[in-house]
Amino acid sequence: MLKIGLTGGIGSGKTSVSDVFERLGIPVIDTDVIARDLVNENEGIQQQIADTFGPDVVKQSGEIDRKKLAQLVFHSKENKQSLERILHPEIKAEVLHQIKILSSSQIPPAYIIIVVPLLLESNYHDIIDRILVVIADEALRIARVQKRDRRSMSEIRAIIKHQVDDSTRLDAADDIIENNSNFNMIENQVESLHEKYLRLCGVIR
Repeated sequence: MLKIGLTGGIGSGKTSVSDVFERLGIPVIDTDVIARDLVNENEGIQQQIADTFGPDVVKQSGEIDRKKLAQLVFHSKENKQSLERILHPEIKAEVLHQIKILSSSQIPPAYIIIVVPLLLESNYHDIIDRILVVIADEALRIARVQKRDRRSMSEIRAIIKHQVDDSTRLDAADDIIENNSNFNMIENQVESLHEKYLRLCGVIR
């Protein structure tokens, strides 16, 4: 089972790309979704976050205020590293668990997509066979994030600053999707890669 690591900067369009793979019947493991579930539902993780960042990041309901936590994390390298120490081992353990389930199924998929926004900054190289990078012009990425998340420019800039740049991603890429145009361009590129990956897996010739 080929494991494709999908990465790219904030606003590059990783979700749009992974959605197309899913529509083609390819399983997607999304580390952002796993992280969100851990923060929202895992009481042990919630307690560690509260102990590390203080009561201000906890709502009256007991839930973590993800917006306040994000503000703390993306404006401080130390805070970012602290949160990563809490979340990353749990995220990777869940990724490995999902891979095990998929690979041991009666009919394992030929390949899977693992979405890891911080793939090059994190320790995932031991479980990834190929790296697929989604790129887009920075100005376009910023505009997308402003529209999608209503984040301030300073917050978006802080997030970008903490990520590797596209030149570093491209140096590591086995495959590239450019997302500077419309959704049809994404679909065409994903469909071409889908065929390529099936060939690599020996499913088609």
